[in-house]
Amino acid sequence: MQFEGAALGGSDRRLIGSVAAGTVAAMISVKLPDGSQRRLPDCSTAADLAADIGRGLAAKALIAVVNSEEVDLAVGLPDGAEVQIVTPESPTGLHTLRHSTAHVLAQAVLDLYPGATFAVGPPIADGFYYDFELPGGASFSDEDLERIEGRMREIIKADQPVVGEEIGAPEALNLFADHVYKQEIIQGVTSASSASSAASGAPVSGDPVPGDSASGAPGEFAAEAVEGETLSCYRNGDNFVDLCRGPHVPSTGRLGHFALQRVAGAYWRGDNSRPMLQRIYGTAWASGADLKAHLRRLAEAAKRDHRLLARQLDLLSWPEELGPGLAVWHPKGAMVRHVMEEYSRGRHLEGGYELVCTPHLAKSELWSTSGHLDYFAESMYPPMELDGASYYPKPMNCPFHVMVYKSRQRSYRDLPLRLFELGTVYRYELSGAVHGLLRSRGFTQDDSHIFAAEESVSEELASLLEFVLSVLRAFGFEDFQAKLSTKPAGKATGRDDMWDSATEGLRSSLAAAGIDYTTDEGGGAFYGPKIDVDVTDSLGRAWQLSTLQLDFNLPERFDLTYTASDGERRRPVMIHRALFGSVERFFGVLLEHYAGAFPTWLAPVQACVLPVAEEHSSYAAEVAATLRAAGLRVSLGASDDPLGKRIRNAKLEKIPYVLVVGGDDVAAGTVGVNTREGKPDRDVPIAVLRERILREAAERR
Repeated sequence: MQFEGAALGGSDRRLIGSVAAGTVAAMISVKLPDGSQRRLPDCSTAADLAADIGRGLAAKALIAVVNSEEVDLAVGLPDGAEVQIVTPESPTGLHTLRHSTAHVLAQAVLDLYPGATFAVGPPIADGFYYDFELPGGASFSDEDLERIEGRMREIIKADQPVVGEEIGAPEALNLFADHVYKQEIIQGVTSASSASSAASGAPVSGDPVPGDSASGAPGEFAAEAVEGETLSCYRNGDNFVDLCRGPHVPSTGRLGHFALQRVAGAYWRGDNSRPMLQRIYGTAWASGADLKAHLRRLAEAAKRDHRLLARQLDLLSWPEELGPGLAVWHPKGAMVRHVMEEYSRGRHLEGGYELVCTPHLAKSELWSTSGHLDYFAESMYPPMELDGASYYPKPMNCPFHVMVYKSRQRSYRDLPLRLFELGTVYRYELSGAVHGLLRSRGFTQDDSHIFAAEESVSEELASLLEFVLSVLRAFGFEDFQAKLSTKPAGKATGRDDMWDSATEGLRSSLAAAGIDYTTDEGGGAFYGPKIDVDVTDSLGRAWQLSTLQLDFNLPERFDLTYTASDGERRRPVMIHRALFGSVERFFGVLLEHYAGAFPTWLAPVQACVLPVAEEHSSYAAEVAATLRAAGLRVSLGASDDPLGKRIRNAKLEKIPYVLVVGGDDVAAGTVGVNTREGKPDRDVPIAVLRERILREAAERR
């Protein structure tokens, strides 16, 4: 049967959809977001409200938010409700457009490919996807995408009504009898053992790699829904139905500004022991102009893909012989990495951190105590059995830093104890999830762990965030956003007052830093609240990099204590802090941010000296030696090819300074300067040039 408001629970639907006998009023009053009141006939829907406000709004309306619940426009409005009409321009509207477009994608594929079946299809950042299985294990081609997109446009042009309904589990099983993945969802949810609940995050303390979410996470299955004893479904027209909690646009005609982008493989439920499905990705926007702008950004981003740039600039590679997710760093890439790491070490030493070094593996006892073997084992490499013990490559550095803390008795005078390590870790990522440097199996974290007295945590957090932002600014980032994740509902380690104090400390540090942030209420790990810091790159893309994570769990697991000033034994608070997130991922983000044209202080080669002809080679070598003696990274070019070609090649290598020397320069002790940005500058004295490059590098411009 048809229902009003797919996002509402059963009791809410009954309340909204009908009014008890004897209490029907002639008119109802609803409150709009601007605080104004609107009076409507009883039994009016959200669509009626939109039409009452204005014809333009009615034409653009997608869904409504009624008393903080997202619902279909067909929902009936209760008296006194707070109502917002959602249009395509808002984040909620875009989410709805993308969700509904995913359904149209599924409808088109099932129309065009008899015997095909579908799995899940949620909206995602900037778009949507849907997973399919074709008969005989066939794969989609680029030509298939064009055909599917054409069918989608036919469905949209037909302006098919999109209607929600609730059905019982037996009816649902019959309805989806030909679709094995829908059957699994129905059977799993109705038996109270849905895969979405089973795929919850591992409750173990540790250092996350920002942006490194696991494939097959619960969000991928958010489109599937069951409420009570009935399941929510949506129909497009007469021939397509999908499990979904909605809400959705009222008809397919509200869609249209979309493009299909690519096909990728994806294991069902993110499990490599399950079937590999075909995932079609698409993007959808509020207007054609927005869609075109997004596609232009994607084209520019493709040119900046760090994997492509890494090959073009000879920075690093991923040999097949090593296996997925493992890179080798070539001399130029290793030089950039060296500069990054040395800067990081120097800043940490200046900031009162102490350097530590820890092994790459440890016995199983350590990982049992930390909880990793209980909750993180699937992401760990298998053990090596030696000397009667099991040794695991480390997925995180934090238990090792705990061992440093435990190496002797600590006093309040030792705190805060700030430990820092560039520690390499190993995590088994599914091969389909590996993505260059952005998602690796072996990577190095700029890992810090701070052990602090409870009463000093707020002060320490403010200092930490200031430190994080200053380092990010040094690498050229200025636009920051943050997310504060607070105590989750249910079981959590630590006293309520500890959580409250730590959360307030994080909130205060964000306020002091003056950066925008959102609050993810209840989104924290069970062991403590955290801040995630995003940066915006030169293309306007947000990257989640740095994390400040409070931990009340590991100190308890490892029985960490210190002697307080009153002689009592107390438990320290542990703070995990990953600034780069990982060196590899940060390098990849920088590479794309600068399109390979690193600023002078980071560039692997800061200057290249080119002689005009062979007779100028000796002088060119002298210029290179003079600049190297000043600590600059300089290459010396041969004179074999024409000068114009050599200059072009040096610029393709994105070297900041290309120096050309000829006969006049030999006589005058000068060079000709070609920079990446400016016009050529002739007859520049070597000493002047040297100071110019040194100053630019020191100022990190």
